[in-house]
Amino acid sequence: MKLLTANFISCPVRTCKTSPTSFPLHFKDCELACDPDGNPYSRETLLGVLPRLEWDALRTSAGELGFTELPVEKPEGEVVGEEVLRRIWELLVQTHVVTGKMVCGNCAYEFGIQSGIANFLLPGHLV
Repeated sequence: MKLLTANFISCPVRTCKTSPTSFPLHFKDCELACDPDGNPYSRETLLGVLPRLEWDALRTSAGELGFTELPVEKPEGEVVGEEVLRRIWELLVQTHVVTGKMVCGNCAYEFGIQSGIANFLLPGHLV
């Protein structure tokens, strides 16, 4: 699961839909992999994606995975440094969670991640 994907996912449990603590889901016990050759860097693509990101949520998720170098403020505009953009690209697109869990901050439900795929199937009483 890529961090880019995780930035758009909140807890699907019925009682969490209105809770602000259900986003972002928090990473726990994760194994990461990086594939720098899989998705070559694209400045234009990244500049198109940046405005859609929830920056504070991304910083939280990145910190939980050991990436503490993200700027406090979301980079905006064409004047952003190339090195900063490349680091963000590496984190969002080239780094992925292979195994681990995503945990809701509201209900504490744990969604397992195996082989890079998160399992968001819920038991009937939570739907």
